[in-house]
Amino acid sequence: MFDFDVGKLLIFGIVALAVIPPKDLPRVMRAVGQALGRMRRMAAEFQGQFMEAMREADLDRVKSELNSVKSDFDNVKKELNSIEQSAKIDASFDPAMAMHSELSHAIQAPKEVGQSEVSLTAAPTGAAEPAAETLAPVAPALAAEPEAAAPPRDAAE
Repeated sequence: MFDFDVGKLLIFGIVALAVIPPKDLPRVMRAVGQALGRMRRMAAEFQGQFMEAMREADLDRVKSELNSVKSDFDNVKKELNSIEQSAKIDASFDPAMAMHSELSHAIQAPKEVGQSEVSLTAAPTGAAEPAAETLAPVAPALAAEPEAAAPPRDAAE
């Protein structure tokens, strides 16, 4: 609005010397300096208030962003808690007690099972019995092989 350059200030000084008498010039210059100082202070105060308003607006924006991040964090925390609750192992499960019950069950005497209706000794009717001579040569040959394959104990020691 007020564009003061060196040329305009020089013209303003020459007009002031022509209009203001030389003996009143120091008092006028002091008054002009004080007025300029007041204007500068008012401009600085206005600028400070403006900057404060900008910081508050920026602070409000940062606060709103922080609140949104906090709400997102709370949602994630709730999800993690629900996942943790669903993934928890039942605390009543005791592996030592489970092993004890299994071992005690295995050690107990066998329980009586009912009588079988199928005879294990009699051949079913209509089935052909295998010939005795086909089974006889196989049994002694199998029994002889493990003895021949094993090295003598005295030689190994």
